[in-house]
Amino acid sequence: MRGFFNLAVATAAAFVSQTIAAPIVVTPGDKGDIIITADNTVNATAPLDQQSTLSAQASPLTISFVNNFGDSQLNVYVTGHDTSGAVVMLGGDGAWYYPDPAGSASPVEITADVAHAMSGKGQTTDITIPDYLVSGRVWVSEGTLTFYTVVDGNGSPSLVEPAVANPSDPSVTVNWGFVEFTNTEEGGIYANLSFVDFAGLVMGMELALSSGETQKVEGLQQDAISTICDELKTQASSDGQPWDKLCVTNSDGTPLRILSPNIYASIDATAFSGYYDDYINQVWDKYTNEDLTINTQTDAGNVACRVSGDELTCENDNRGYPKPTVIDIWGCNSGPFAIQGTDNAVHSAVVPRLCSAFYRTTLLLDGGDLQPGLNSSNYYLSDPTCHYSRLLHKYESDGKGYTYSYDDVNPDGENAAGVVTGLNPTTVTLTVGGYSS
Repeated sequence: MRGFFNLAVATAAAFVSQTIAAPIVVTPGDKGDIIITADNTVNATAPLDQQSTLSAQASPLTISFVNNFGDSQLNVYVTGHDTSGAVVMLGGDGAWYYPDPAGSASPVEITADVAHAMSGKGQTTDITIPDYLVSGRVWVSEGTLTFYTVVDGNGSPSLVEPAVANPSDPSVTVNWGFVEFTNTEEGGIYANLSFVDFAGLVMGMELALSSGETQKVEGLQQDAISTICDELKTQASSDGQPWDKLCVTNSDGTPLRILSPNIYASIDATAFSGYYDDYINQVWDKYTNEDLTINTQTDAGNVACRVSGDELTCENDNRGYPKPTVIDIWGCNSGPFAIQGTDNAVHSAVVPRLCSAFYRTTLLLDGGDLQPGLNSSNYYLSDPTCHYSRLLHKYESDGKGYTYSYDDVNPDGENAAGVVTGLNPTTVTLTVGGYSS
Protein backbone atom coordinates (compact mmCIF):
# COMPACT_ATOMS: atom_id res chain seq x y z
CA MET A 1 0.00 0.00 0.00
CA ARG A 2 1.02 3.59 -0.52
CA GLY A 3 2.08 5.84 2.32
CA PHE A 4 0.38 9.24 2.42
CA PHE A 5 0.24 12.55 4.18
CA ASN A 6 -2.39 15.29 4.26
CA LEU A 7 -1.89 18.96 3.46
CA ALA A 8 -4.99 21.13 3.17
CA VAL A 9 -4.58 23.87 0.59
CA ALA A 10 -8.19 24.72 -0.29
CA THR A 11 -11.41 25.01 1.62
CA ALA A 12 -14.08 22.37 1.24
CA ALA A 13 -16.75 25.02 0.72
CA ALA A 14 -15.02 26.47 -2.32
CA PHE A 15 -14.38 22.99 -3.66
CA VAL A 16 -18.02 21.97 -3.44
CA SER A 17 -19.28 25.20 -4.98
CA GLN A 18 -17.11 24.60 -8.05
CA THR A 19 -18.15 21.04 -8.63
CA ILE A 20 -21.84 20.50 -8.02
CA ALA A 21 -23.21 20.42 -11.54
CA ALA A 22 -24.77 17.93 -13.89
CA PRO A 23 -22.37 16.94 -15.28
CA ILE A 24 -19.24 18.46 -13.72
CA VAL A 25 -17.57 20.85 -16.16
CA VAL A 26 -13.87 21.27 -15.42
CA THR A 27 -11.34 24.03 -16.14
CA PRO A 28 -7.61 23.61 -15.47
CA GLY A 29 -5.86 25.81 -12.94
CA ASP A 30 -2.24 26.18 -11.87
CA LYS A 31 -0.19 25.00 -8.91
CA GLY A 32 -2.17 27.33 -6.64
CA ASP A 33 -5.26 25.23 -7.36
CA ILE A 34 -3.68 21.94 -6.37
CA ILE A 35 -5.35 20.15 -3.48
CA ILE A 36 -2.93 17.75 -1.82
CA THR A 37 -4.65 14.78 -0.19
CA ALA A 38 -3.95 11.16 0.67
CA ASP A 39 -5.46 10.18 -2.66
CA ASN A 40 -3.03 12.00 -4.94
CA THR A 41 0.32 11.86 -3.14
CA VAL A 42 3.01 9.18 -3.08
CA ASN A 43 5.48 9.29 -0.19
CA ALA A 44 8.85 7.65 0.20
CA THR A 45 8.81 4.60 2.49
CA ALA A 46 12.50 4.73 3.45
CA PRO A 47 14.73 7.50 4.89
CA LEU A 48 16.77 9.47 2.37
CA ASP A 49 20.05 7.93 3.49
CA GLN A 50 18.68 4.43 2.78
CA GLN A 51 17.43 5.16 -0.73
CA SER A 52 19.29 3.68 -3.69
CA THR A 53 18.88 3.54 -7.44
CA LEU A 54 18.67 -0.10 -8.53
CA SER A 55 18.53 -3.44 -6.74
CA ALA A 56 21.70 -5.57 -6.72
CA GLN A 57 20.30 -7.58 -9.62
CA ALA A 58 18.01 -5.35 -11.65
CA SER A 59 15.03 -7.03 -13.29
CA PRO A 60 13.83 -5.05 -16.32
CA LEU A 61 10.24 -5.45 -17.54
CA THR A 62 9.00 -4.55 -21.01
CA ILE A 63 5.65 -2.81 -21.37
CA SER A 64 4.30 -2.72 -24.93
CA PHE A 65 1.76 -0.02 -25.75
CA VAL A 66 -0.56 -0.70 -28.67
CA ASN A 67 -2.14 2.49 -29.99
CA ASN A 68 -5.74 1.72 -30.84
CA PHE A 69 -6.94 5.17 -29.85
CA GLY A 70 -6.78 7.78 -32.58
CA ASP A 71 -4.69 10.58 -34.03
CA SER A 72 -4.02 12.52 -30.82
CA GLN A 73 -0.57 12.37 -29.22
CA LEU A 74 -0.52 9.84 -26.39
CA ASN A 75 2.06 10.00 -23.59
CA VAL A 76 3.12 7.45 -20.99
CA TYR A 77 4.27 8.13 -17.42
CA VAL A 78 5.45 5.61 -14.84
CA THR A 79 5.38 6.30 -11.09
CA GLY A 80 5.94 4.26 -7.93
CA HIS A 81 8.53 3.20 -5.35
CA ASP A 82 11.88 1.65 -6.21
CA THR A 83 13.31 -1.27 -4.22
CA SER A 84 14.60 1.08 -1.51
CA GLY A 85 11.24 2.77 -1.01
CA ALA A 86 12.14 5.99 -2.81
CA VAL A 87 9.55 7.78 -4.95
CA VAL A 88 10.46 7.45 -8.62
CA MET A 89 9.30 8.26 -12.12
CA LEU A 90 10.65 6.74 -15.31
CA GLY A 91 12.95 9.23 -16.99
CA GLY A 92 13.35 9.74 -20.69
CA ASP A 93 16.77 8.03 -20.56
CA GLY A 94 15.18 4.82 -19.28
CA ALA A 95 16.52 5.25 -15.73
CA TRP A 96 14.67 6.14 -12.56
CA TYR A 97 14.12 9.84 -12.03
CA TYR A 98 13.98 10.93 -8.37
CA PRO A 99 11.76 13.99 -7.81
CA ASP A 100 13.53 16.67 -5.76
CA PRO A 101 11.48 19.53 -4.27
CA ALA A 102 14.64 21.11 -2.80
CA GLY A 103 13.01 21.29 0.61
CA SER A 104 9.86 23.01 -0.61
CA ALA A 105 6.60 22.40 1.22
CA SER A 106 4.76 24.03 -1.70
CA PRO A 107 4.25 22.07 -4.92
CA VAL A 108 7.17 22.27 -7.34
CA GLU A 109 6.37 21.31 -10.93
CA ILE A 110 8.40 18.43 -12.31
CA THR A 111 9.93 19.67 -15.55
CA ALA A 112 12.27 16.74 -16.13
CA ASP A 113 11.83 14.49 -19.17
CA VAL A 114 9.31 12.00 -17.78
CA ALA A 115 6.78 11.85 -20.65
CA HIS A 116 7.26 8.97 -23.07
CA ALA A 117 5.61 9.61 -26.42
CA MET A 118 3.67 6.72 -27.96
CA SER A 119 3.79 6.05 -31.68
CA GLY A 120 0.73 6.73 -33.84
CA LYS A 121 -2.46 4.75 -34.25
CA GLY A 122 -1.91 1.12 -35.21
CA GLN A 123 1.68 1.11 -33.96
CA THR A 124 3.33 -0.41 -30.89
CA THR A 125 5.74 1.37 -28.53
CA ASP A 126 7.95 -0.59 -26.13
CA ILE A 127 9.08 0.97 -22.85
CA THR A 128 11.38 -0.79 -20.39
CA ILE A 129 10.87 -0.52 -16.64
CA PRO A 130 14.46 -0.81 -15.35
CA ASP A 131 13.82 -2.69 -12.13
CA TYR A 132 11.22 -3.91 -9.65
CA LEU A 133 8.54 -1.36 -8.74
CA VAL A 134 6.10 -1.21 -5.80
CA SER A 135 2.75 0.63 -5.76
CA GLY A 136 3.35 1.53 -9.38
CA ARG A 137 1.11 3.22 -11.87
CA VAL A 138 1.46 3.30 -15.62
CA TRP A 139 -0.35 6.42 -16.82
CA VAL A 140 -1.45 7.02 -20.40
CA SER A 141 -2.76 10.44 -21.40
CA GLU A 142 -4.10 12.18 -24.47
CA GLY A 143 -1.76 15.14 -24.12
CA THR A 144 0.48 16.18 -21.25
CA LEU A 145 0.01 15.45 -17.55
CA THR A 146 1.58 17.69 -14.92
CA PHE A 147 3.16 16.21 -11.80
CA TYR A 148 4.52 18.06 -8.79
CA THR A 149 6.76 17.29 -5.84
CA VAL A 150 6.84 18.49 -2.23
CA VAL A 151 8.57 17.38 0.96
CA ASP A 152 6.56 15.26 3.36
CA GLY A 153 6.55 15.45 7.14
CA ASN A 154 9.76 13.41 7.29
CA GLY A 155 11.64 15.67 4.91
CA SER A 156 11.51 13.17 2.04
CA PRO A 157 10.25 13.95 -1.47
CA SER A 158 6.63 13.17 -2.26
CA LEU A 159 5.00 12.99 -5.65
CA VAL A 160 1.77 14.93 -6.24
CA GLU A 161 -0.24 13.25 -8.97
CA PRO A 162 -3.08 14.59 -11.15
CA ALA A 163 -6.33 14.48 -9.16
CA VAL A 164 -9.69 13.64 -10.70
CA ALA A 165 -11.62 15.00 -7.73
CA ASN A 166 -10.25 18.54 -8.12
CA PRO A 167 -12.12 20.43 -10.88
CA SER A 168 -9.23 22.93 -11.12
CA ASP A 169 -6.31 20.51 -11.13
CA PRO A 170 -3.77 21.59 -13.79
CA SER A 171 -4.31 18.30 -15.65
CA VAL A 172 -8.08 18.09 -15.20
CA THR A 173 -9.01 18.62 -18.86
CA VAL A 174 -6.56 15.95 -20.03
CA ASN A 175 -8.04 12.55 -20.85
CA TRP A 176 -6.06 9.94 -18.94
CA GLY A 177 -6.17 6.51 -17.34
CA PHE A 178 -3.77 4.23 -15.54
CA VAL A 179 -2.95 0.65 -14.66
CA GLU A 180 -1.82 -0.16 -11.14
CA PHE A 181 0.90 -2.72 -10.60
CA THR A 182 3.52 -4.04 -8.22
CA ASN A 183 6.41 -6.19 -9.42
CA THR A 184 8.79 -7.70 -6.85
CA GLU A 185 11.32 -10.51 -6.82
CA GLU A 186 9.45 -12.46 -4.15
CA GLY A 187 5.85 -11.95 -5.23
CA GLY A 188 6.11 -11.44 -8.97
CA ILE A 189 3.73 -9.05 -10.67
CA TYR A 190 0.23 -8.05 -9.59
CA ALA A 191 -1.53 -5.64 -11.96
CA ASN A 192 -5.09 -4.48 -12.41
CA LEU A 193 -7.31 -2.12 -14.34
CA SER A 194 -8.69 0.09 -11.59
CA PHE A 195 -11.93 2.07 -11.73
CA VAL A 196 -12.12 2.49 -7.96
CA ASP A 197 -11.80 6.28 -8.25
CA PHE A 198 -12.83 6.92 -11.86
CA ALA A 199 -13.09 5.54 -15.37
CA GLY A 200 -11.24 7.46 -18.05
CA LEU A 201 -9.04 6.66 -21.03
CA VAL A 202 -9.94 3.14 -22.13
CA MET A 203 -7.26 0.45 -21.92
CA GLY A 204 -6.93 -3.32 -22.00
CA MET A 205 -4.08 -5.39 -20.57
CA GLU A 206 -2.32 -8.68 -21.26
CA LEU A 207 0.43 -10.31 -19.19
CA ALA A 208 2.98 -12.82 -20.47
CA LEU A 209 4.99 -14.94 -17.99
CA SER A 210 8.25 -16.77 -18.58
CA SER A 211 6.31 -20.02 -18.16
CA GLY A 212 4.47 -19.27 -21.41
CA GLU A 213 1.20 -18.49 -19.61
CA THR A 214 -0.74 -15.42 -20.72
CA GLN A 215 -3.55 -13.57 -18.92
CA LYS A 216 -5.79 -10.95 -20.46
CA VAL A 217 -8.21 -8.30 -19.20
CA GLU A 218 -9.95 -6.47 -22.02
CA GLY A 219 -11.19 -3.41 -20.14
CA LEU A 220 -13.95 -1.09 -21.26
CA GLN A 221 -15.40 -1.03 -24.74
CA GLN A 222 -14.09 1.72 -27.00
CA ASP A 223 -17.05 4.11 -26.67
CA ALA A 224 -17.92 3.16 -23.10
CA ILE A 225 -17.39 6.53 -21.37
CA SER A 226 -19.95 8.47 -23.41
CA THR A 227 -22.37 5.53 -23.43
CA ILE A 228 -22.21 5.11 -19.65
CA CYS A 229 -22.69 8.86 -19.15
CA ASP A 230 -25.87 8.64 -21.20
CA GLU A 231 -27.14 5.73 -19.12
CA LEU A 232 -26.27 7.47 -15.86
CA LYS A 233 -28.35 10.42 -17.00
CA THR A 234 -31.25 8.04 -17.67
CA GLN A 235 -30.78 6.44 -14.25
CA ALA A 236 -30.82 9.85 -12.55
CA SER A 237 -34.11 10.66 -14.25
CA SER A 238 -35.50 7.33 -13.09
CA ASP A 239 -34.63 7.38 -9.39
CA GLY A 240 -33.85 11.05 -8.69
CA GLN A 241 -30.31 10.32 -7.50
CA PRO A 242 -27.36 12.36 -8.84
CA TRP A 243 -25.89 9.64 -11.05
CA ASP A 244 -25.50 12.09 -13.93
CA LYS A 245 -23.21 14.25 -11.81
CA LEU A 246 -20.58 11.51 -11.81
CA CYS A 247 -19.73 12.45 -15.40
CA VAL A 248 -16.96 14.99 -15.97
CA THR A 249 -16.76 16.96 -19.22
CA ASN A 250 -14.60 19.68 -20.67
CA SER A 251 -16.06 23.05 -21.64
CA ASP A 252 -17.49 21.81 -24.95
CA GLY A 253 -19.37 18.98 -23.25
CA THR A 254 -17.05 16.15 -24.31
CA PRO A 255 -17.02 13.43 -21.61
CA LEU A 256 -13.57 13.00 -20.06
CA ARG A 257 -14.19 10.56 -17.25
CA ILE A 258 -16.72 9.18 -14.79
CA LEU A 259 -16.13 9.62 -11.05
CA SER A 260 -16.94 6.80 -8.68
CA PRO A 261 -19.72 7.62 -6.19
CA ASN A 262 -17.15 7.36 -3.42
CA ILE A 263 -15.08 10.16 -4.99
CA TYR A 264 -18.18 12.21 -5.80
CA ALA A 265 -19.28 11.92 -2.17
CA SER A 266 -15.99 13.56 -1.16
CA ILE A 267 -17.08 16.52 -3.31
CA ASP A 268 -20.71 16.64 -2.16
CA ALA A 269 -21.17 14.98 1.22
CA THR A 270 -24.96 15.19 0.92
CA ALA A 271 -25.07 13.18 -2.32
CA PHE A 272 -27.01 9.91 -2.07
CA SER A 273 -27.88 10.70 1.56
CA GLY A 274 -30.06 7.92 2.95
CA TYR A 275 -29.81 5.98 -0.33
CA TYR A 276 -29.37 2.57 1.31
CA ASP A 277 -31.36 3.20 4.51
CA ASP A 278 -34.45 1.12 3.68
CA TYR A 279 -32.31 -1.68 2.27
CA ILE A 280 -30.10 -1.75 5.38
CA ASN A 281 -33.18 -1.93 7.63
CA GLN A 282 -34.55 -4.85 5.60
CA VAL A 283 -31.20 -6.64 5.93
CA TRP A 284 -31.25 -6.07 9.68
CA ASP A 285 -34.77 -7.47 9.92
CA LYS A 286 -33.94 -10.54 7.83
CA TYR A 287 -30.81 -11.51 9.71
CA THR A 288 -32.34 -10.95 13.10
CA ASN A 289 -34.25 -14.19 12.50
CA GLU A 290 -31.81 -16.22 10.43
CA ASP A 291 -28.09 -16.66 9.98
CA LEU A 292 -26.01 -14.83 7.42
CA THR A 293 -23.11 -17.11 6.56
CA ILE A 294 -19.82 -15.55 5.52
CA ASN A 295 -17.42 -17.78 3.63
CA THR A 296 -14.13 -16.28 4.78
CA GLN A 297 -12.28 -18.22 2.05
CA THR A 298 -9.57 -18.74 4.66
CA ASP A 299 -8.77 -21.44 7.22
CA ALA A 300 -11.65 -20.07 9.32
CA GLY A 301 -14.11 -21.43 6.74
CA ASN A 302 -17.77 -20.41 7.06
CA VAL A 303 -18.82 -18.24 9.99
CA ALA A 304 -22.40 -17.63 11.07
CA CYS A 305 -23.55 -14.05 11.69
CA ARG A 306 -26.74 -12.79 13.31
CA VAL A 307 -28.19 -9.34 14.09
CA SER A 308 -28.72 -8.54 17.74
CA GLY A 309 -29.98 -5.06 18.45
CA ASP A 310 -27.86 -2.53 16.63
CA GLU A 311 -25.08 -4.89 15.60
CA LEU A 312 -24.43 -7.83 13.33
CA THR A 313 -22.08 -10.21 15.12
CA CYS A 314 -20.20 -13.17 13.68
CA GLU A 315 -18.83 -16.22 15.46
CA ASN A 316 -15.16 -16.01 16.44
CA ASP A 317 -15.07 -12.36 15.37
CA ASN A 318 -13.48 -9.95 17.84
CA ARG A 319 -16.14 -7.24 17.36
CA GLY A 320 -19.48 -6.58 15.72
CA TYR A 321 -20.78 -4.47 12.85
CA PRO A 322 -23.19 -1.56 13.36
CA LYS A 323 -25.39 -0.40 10.50
CA PRO A 324 -23.34 1.20 7.70
CA THR A 325 -24.03 4.52 6.01
CA VAL A 326 -23.97 5.07 2.27
CA ILE A 327 -20.43 6.49 2.59
CA ASP A 328 -19.34 3.35 4.44
CA ILE A 329 -20.72 1.20 1.63
CA TRP A 330 -19.23 3.29 -1.20
CA GLY A 331 -15.74 3.24 0.32
CA CYS A 332 -15.73 -0.04 2.28
CA ASN A 333 -13.15 1.50 4.63
CA SER A 334 -15.09 3.47 7.22
CA GLY A 335 -17.65 2.82 9.96
CA PRO A 336 -18.22 -0.93 10.36
CA PHE A 337 -15.86 -1.63 7.45
CA ALA A 338 -12.78 0.08 8.91
CA ILE A 339 -10.24 -2.61 9.79
CA GLN A 340 -8.18 -1.88 12.90
CA GLY A 341 -4.75 -3.21 13.76
CA THR A 342 -6.16 -5.21 16.67
CA ASP A 343 -8.80 -7.02 14.59
CA ASN A 344 -8.46 -10.77 14.30
CA ALA A 345 -8.25 -12.82 11.10
CA VAL A 346 -11.98 -13.54 11.05
CA HIS A 347 -12.87 -9.86 11.24
CA SER A 348 -10.38 -8.97 8.51
CA ALA A 349 -11.96 -11.62 6.28
CA VAL A 350 -15.57 -10.68 7.04
CA VAL A 351 -15.19 -6.96 6.26
CA PRO A 352 -14.56 -7.16 2.49
CA ARG A 353 -17.21 -9.87 2.03
CA LEU A 354 -19.86 -8.09 4.08
CA CYS A 355 -19.23 -4.72 2.44
CA SER A 356 -19.33 -6.36 -1.01
CA ALA A 357 -22.70 -7.88 -0.21
CA PHE A 358 -24.09 -4.43 0.64
CA TYR A 359 -22.35 -2.75 -2.30
CA ARG A 360 -23.71 -5.30 -4.80
CA THR A 361 -27.06 -5.55 -2.93
CA THR A 362 -27.16 -9.33 -2.88
CA LEU A 363 -28.11 -9.84 0.77
CA LEU A 364 -31.88 -10.11 0.19
CA LEU A 365 -31.73 -12.30 -2.91
CA ASP A 366 -32.47 -16.02 -2.82
CA GLY A 367 -29.15 -17.55 -1.87
CA GLY A 368 -27.89 -14.22 -0.52
CA ASP A 369 -27.58 -15.68 2.97
CA LEU A 370 -24.18 -17.10 1.88
CA GLN A 371 -21.58 -14.44 1.04
CA PRO A 372 -19.87 -14.67 -1.35
CA GLY A 373 -22.09 -17.30 -2.93
CA LEU A 374 -24.07 -15.96 -5.85
CA ASN A 375 -22.21 -15.48 -9.11
CA SER A 376 -21.67 -12.12 -10.79
CA SER A 377 -24.86 -12.35 -12.86
CA ASN A 378 -26.72 -11.61 -9.61
CA TYR A 379 -24.84 -8.42 -8.75
CA TYR A 380 -26.57 -5.00 -8.92
CA LEU A 381 -30.02 -6.45 -9.68
CA SER A 382 -31.79 -4.95 -6.66
CA ASP A 383 -32.51 -1.30 -6.02
CA PRO A 384 -30.88 0.54 -4.44
CA THR A 385 -27.53 -0.49 -5.87
CA CYS A 386 -24.37 1.03 -7.26
CA HIS A 387 -25.23 1.87 -10.85
CA TYR A 388 -21.68 3.14 -11.43
CA SER A 389 -20.30 -0.37 -10.97
CA ARG A 390 -23.28 -1.99 -12.69
CA LEU A 391 -22.72 0.02 -15.85
CA LEU A 392 -18.94 -0.27 -15.85
CA HIS A 393 -19.18 -4.05 -15.66
CA LYS A 394 -21.88 -3.99 -18.34
CA TYR A 395 -19.56 -2.18 -20.75
CA GLU A 396 -16.37 -4.03 -19.89
CA SER A 397 -15.63 -6.27 -22.84
CA ASP A 398 -15.11 -9.25 -20.54
CA GLY A 399 -16.85 -7.97 -17.39
CA LYS A 400 -13.57 -7.57 -15.49
CA GLY A 401 -12.08 -4.58 -13.71
CA TYR A 402 -11.98 -3.14 -10.18
CA THR A 403 -14.96 -0.81 -9.78
CA TYR A 404 -14.61 -0.59 -5.99
CA SER A 405 -11.95 -1.61 -3.52
CA TYR A 406 -13.17 -5.16 -2.91
CA ASP A 407 -14.21 -6.16 -6.42
CA ASP A 408 -11.86 -9.12 -6.02
CA VAL A 409 -14.34 -10.67 -3.56
CA ASN A 410 -15.98 -13.39 -5.63
CA PRO A 411 -17.14 -16.97 -5.21
CA ASP A 412 -14.28 -19.41 -5.61
CA GLY A 413 -13.38 -19.76 -9.27
CA GLU A 414 -14.61 -16.31 -10.37
CA ASN A 415 -12.57 -13.19 -11.12
CA ALA A 416 -14.53 -9.97 -11.63
CA ALA A 417 -11.67 -7.75 -10.58
CA GLY A 418 -9.55 -7.77 -13.72
CA VAL A 419 -6.31 -8.86 -12.05
CA VAL A 420 -3.33 -10.35 -13.84
CA THR A 421 -0.62 -11.87 -11.68
CA GLY A 422 2.24 -14.33 -11.69
CA LEU A 423 5.95 -14.93 -11.16
CA ASN A 424 8.66 -13.94 -13.63
CA PRO A 425 6.74 -11.64 -15.97
CA THR A 426 8.29 -10.99 -19.36
CA THR A 427 5.93 -8.52 -21.01
CA VAL A 428 2.86 -6.47 -20.17
CA THR A 429 0.89 -5.28 -23.19
CA LEU A 430 -1.46 -2.31 -22.81
CA THR A 431 -3.94 -1.72 -25.63
CA VAL A 432 -4.83 1.96 -25.44
CA GLY A 433 -8.22 2.87 -26.83
CA GLY A 434 -9.67 -0.56 -26.16
CA TYR A 435 -9.87 -3.72 -28.20
CA SER A 436 -11.64 -3.52 -31.52
CA SER A 437 -15.14 -5.02 -31.41
